Amino acid sequence: MPSNLNAPLSLSTLRCRRRRHQLLNLYFNHFFSYFFSSFRSHSSSSSPSPSSTSTTQNVQLHLSTVDFHGLARSVLSKCSPLNNHTKPSLKDLLLDVSTIIPEITRKFWKLPQLEPQNVLELLVGYQSECAKVGVRVEKVRSLWEIFKLCGERNKGSKNLLGSHEIMASLLVRVGMLREADGLLFELVGQGIKLDNHEIFSFLIEGYADMRELERAVFVYDFMRGRGMIPSRQCYRVLVDLLVRMKRTEPAFRVLAEMVDFYGESNCAEAKALEKLVILLCGDGKILEARNIVKKVLLFNPKVSSLVFNEIAFAYCEKKDFKDLLSFFVEVKHVPSVVVANRVINSMCRSYSVKTAEIFLQELENIGFKLDKVTYGILIGWSCREGKLKNALNYLSLMLSKGLVPKIYTYNALISGLFKVGMIEHARHILDEMMDRGTLPDISTFRVLIAGYCRSRRFDLVKSLIHEMDSGGFIELSSMENPLTRAFTVLGFNPLNVRLKRDNDRRLSNTEFYDHIGNGLYLDADVDEYENRIAHILEESMIPEFSSYVRKECSNNNQTSALILVEEMLQWGKELLLPDFSMLVRQLCSSRSQVKSVINILDNIPQSANKLDPETLNLVVQAYSKKGLLCKAKALLDEMVENKIQIKNETYTAMLLPLLKKGNMKELNSYWNNACRNQWLPGLAEFKQLLVSICHWKMLGKALQLLEVMLLSYPSTRLDICHVFLEVLSTTGLSNVALLVLEELQHCFVLDHASYNKLIRGFCNEGKFSLAFTLLDDMLDKSLHPCLDVLVLLIPQLCKADRHEKAIALKDIIVKEKPSFSHDVYCALIHGFCKMGNLRKADTFFRDMLCNGLILNGKLCNILIQGHCYANDLRKVDELLCAAIRKNWELSHSSYRHLVRLMCMKGRVHFALSLKNLILAQCPLDDLIIYNILVFHLLSVGNSLIVNKIITEMEEKKIILDEVSYDFLVYGFWQCKDLSSALHYLTTMISKGLKPSKRSLRKVISSLCEAGELLKALELSHEMRLRGWAHDSVTQTAITESFLSRGKIQEAEMFLDSMEVESLTPDNIDYDYLIKHFCENGRLNKSVHLVNIMLKKSNIPSSFSYDSIIRGFCARKKLNDALDLYSEMLNLSLVPRIDTLEILVDSFCQDGRTEQAEQFLLAMVQRGETPTREMYCTVIKGYRTEKNLSKASDLMQAMQDSGYQPDFETHWSLISNLSNIKAKDSDNSKGFLSRLLSKSGFLKNK
Repeated sequence: MPSNLNAPLSLSTLRCRRRRHQLLNLYFNHFFSYFFSSFRSHSSSSSPSPSSTSTTQNVQLHLSTVDFHGLARSVLSKCSPLNNHTKPSLKDLLLDVSTIIPEITRKFWKLPQLEPQNVLELLVGYQSECAKVGVRVEKVRSLWEIFKLCGERNKGSKNLLGSHEIMASLLVRVGMLREADGLLFELVGQGIKLDNHEIFSFLIEGYADMRELERAVFVYDFMRGRGMIPSRQCYRVLVDLLVRMKRTEPAFRVLAEMVDFYGESNCAEAKALEKLVILLCGDGKILEARNIVKKVLLFNPKVSSLVFNEIAFAYCEKKDFKDLLSFFVEVKHVPSVVVANRVINSMCRSYSVKTAEIFLQELENIGFKLDKVTYGILIGWSCREGKLKNALNYLSLMLSKGLVPKIYTYNALISGLFKVGMIEHARHILDEMMDRGTLPDISTFRVLIAGYCRSRRFDLVKSLIHEMDSGGFIELSSMENPLTRAFTVLGFNPLNVRLKRDNDRRLSNTEFYDHIGNGLYLDADVDEYENRIAHILEESMIPEFSSYVRKECSNNNQTSALILVEEMLQWGKELLLPDFSMLVRQLCSSRSQVKSVINILDNIPQSANKLDPETLNLVVQAYSKKGLLCKAKALLDEMVENKIQIKNETYTAMLLPLLKKGNMKELNSYWNNACRNQWLPGLAEFKQLLVSICHWKMLGKALQLLEVMLLSYPSTRLDICHVFLEVLSTTGLSNVALLVLEELQHCFVLDHASYNKLIRGFCNEGKFSLAFTLLDDMLDKSLHPCLDVLVLLIPQLCKADRHEKAIALKDIIVKEKPSFSHDVYCALIHGFCKMGNLRKADTFFRDMLCNGLILNGKLCNILIQGHCYANDLRKVDELLCAAIRKNWELSHSSYRHLVRLMCMKGRVHFALSLKNLILAQCPLDDLIIYNILVFHLLSVGNSLIVNKIITEMEEKKIILDEVSYDFLVYGFWQCKDLSSALHYLTTMISKGLKPSKRSLRKVISSLCEAGELLKALELSHEMRLRGWAHDSVTQTAITESFLSRGKIQEAEMFLDSMEVESLTPDNIDYDYLIKHFCENGRLNKSVHLVNIMLKKSNIPSSFSYDSIIRGFCARKKLNDALDLYSEMLNLSLVPRIDTLEILVDSFCQDGRTEQAEQFLLAMVQRGETPTREMYCTVIKGYRTEKNLSKASDLMQAMQDSGYQPDFETHWSLISNLSNIKAKDSDNSKGFLSRLLSKSGFLKNK
């Protein structure tokens, strides 16, 4: 018998939530009644009318001087007045776990404490159940407490090793990493060998997920030191974290080991390899990067080209071209065009074109093929070296391969010709270029102008300017000097560079002559002029893309800048970091260019790793606003690790989408990180954040945010308070808003807007008593609710039987705000109509008319609904006639009330006419109108008319929806027309519509009652095919039909299929079936149904337990009966007296009399009185066992309960005690004398 049966029963955790909610409401009601009284007295004594401007200014000034530190903590403590931090008992913990594994916990209710093997059984059972229901944090916490409790009570005998491993595995899976860590390494400290690879792998993954790198690496090193191999996923997660945190050496080591153990890599591992190679190359560890790539290639020949590119770029930066070539040969990889062009460009710049050509031949030997950009690079550098012949040879070779030169190549050739003085041939290049289909752009003309200006061929410059004008490259006015425009194209100030005629006869300045012999000279700083011209020509040989990108960014032309970046990468050039940052910042400012940001950062990773903090913040913000949270989180984590300053806007941009998605784990992590870094959102984002926080009912964060805002923005504290009240009042947290006001009552006075927000919130939450209290307080301050609040309050005041208050409120508003009169009267009349007091409603309607207010459509609808509810046909007719005369539109609610009344009164023809009227008013709502009519016609049994209406709908091509079919199914079922109900139900399903649970329930149960089990099973089959749950009534009807036919096995198979296919709803109730299975001797099935209910958090009735217990007693399975009896008591269920009698009798017959007596003692402690038969049965058992002392004590208890033992029992005890000597402890009487005296056989003298 369990010892805990003797203790008072505590609240079951399965019912705790509801009771807790009730107690909290009780607390809030008491608190608010106190709060309003204290708040009212404080505000009335400390401030004048809050509606005045001066009062508002005083409040604002007062708020700015208040210290709000600790506000959140104080309010939170009041929000949880019933928090109980006491350690849970074993019973509470078992109750929590019993909703998952009731079949196991049932065996432990009778034990005073658990042994290690019991804990192991619990853990094994829960672990197997996790495969079906998943791992739940609260359940694992309960198991952890049980585990610790068992360890404390059994310090001499340690928990079994299997328990440790399962417990640790569960802890890791729910994120309780420290607990799992301590548990595992406690065993290690005791010298116990652990070789469970999976647990340690999960632990490493957990630490990596929480970004606790040091601990993750420690556990990894421990595993490897013990010869354990982490899982592939563990390796992947750890490498990714190491790379993100730029831990090069351990990342290299871990990835190398992963390749050794697992060989071929997948996409995620390939990405990790890319990041590691970038990291290694960035740190100058090219050899390590090279080695890891060689290792990976042994198992996975398809390594990303980005990996080879990064290694090549690193070699290129070191100018180690020999090792670069050997790398390509060793890995048998043909370099990409981007890599080769970068290398060739670098060699040309550092050495010569000849050296680059030799290296290029080596690349060709391993399979590289030159493209037009490669030839363009060789041509450009040849021109810069003055080797025009080589450049032309490259051009010829290029053309022979069918490659079309790019415009940069033509520009280089033109510039090269100018450099060697072949001025006349420059124009030929332009013509050749145009003949081959490459149109020149302004850069080509700029090179030509520069070359001609250098040679002082200004006549050709003029013709080029006119050509540019005709080609649309520039716009030249008729008054503008072409040479002036040419100097502008070259970047000169026209005022500083002029071409003048030499008219000085004494001192000649002539430098050259024009075509008619005029002497000319250049009026400018010749050195500056020549240098700029030379720079233009040199730049055109090797394009400087960075300057081009900078120019496009200055013009805010992002599309052109991106095209240039792509071109730059092809030419093997690099973008200067300032220009790269400028471009990224501009792209981040445009939501449409976020994908471009991703591409440019991926394509230029080394520059991306060098971005400044401001740009990185903008990138995170852009990613977050676009919803690219994975990329935003990765970059933000990297910034945190590198201790880069993170802006408030960045944290806000990250938190907003996390709040929207509701990912609490990640949200908490970034929220805490933001708070540690003194995050402060702007005033504009405060409300947006607060709305999302309150949507998820994260009270702590809402209060924390409020406190931060009040402390950080002292000048706008009043506005912050108003926003806070508004948001909480509209998100179902008005109670919390009042608690905040209670904290602020010394410095914040409720004004008109605040009262309205709070009252509106309480009304929307259905807490009208609190809204009424606020209304009283508001009226005491001579403040009046706004119109929408009045419309909410007045009907509820009428409903709460506070007529006088509603009327008084109406009188005040009519007097103070006449413009509200009509709406207030409507609200008052509506309130009286809703409560059925039509006399009052009509009185105020007449009063309204007397005050000059007229009846309108809204009020007419209210009155129609009220009189329909009262079944007043005469009044309804009058109002309906008025509505028709005035052409007022009847609401759907009015139409519904009218149709109900007409059908109930037998005026079906009127209901049909009304349908036509409403259809004329609302043709778009035709289906709704027909649905209402069909429902009410069927509710009064007019199925024939409904068939005509369905035909009419078909003629009008009105398609029935789910509501229509549900009304038809339920309606025909009400009319006892099962065949029609079944017809519409099957038609509905065939059309892909889902019937309501009621429709399915009614039809299936009716089919079963009518003996149509096969049809019911066919319907069930259709439901199962679609994965529709079978509710309690449906399962009971089908199962009972099987049982009534004696098909017990089929009944069990049907219920088993419901469980296997997960078609059992959470609110399942098997009480009725449990009784029937017990009657059919299927006790195990009954117990299984009890288990299903408990797993769905539904407590079976005591009658179900009684039935099973009696069945087990009949089969002499007393231990099973005792387990269920113990579970029953722990679920706060009380067994029936006859069940207890059977238990007592069964245990006594089995020779377990002491346990039988425990049932009696437990009854007495619960305040129940055992029956006389129960006492006699136990006494008889003790007599049989010759335990006369126990029998005597129990007989005394029996007499104390008001029962007299029979003569046979007395005499048996007397005869058996004749030879017993006992000390007299009751006035020197022996045991026999005492027994006879208490039995009434000896009289006191």
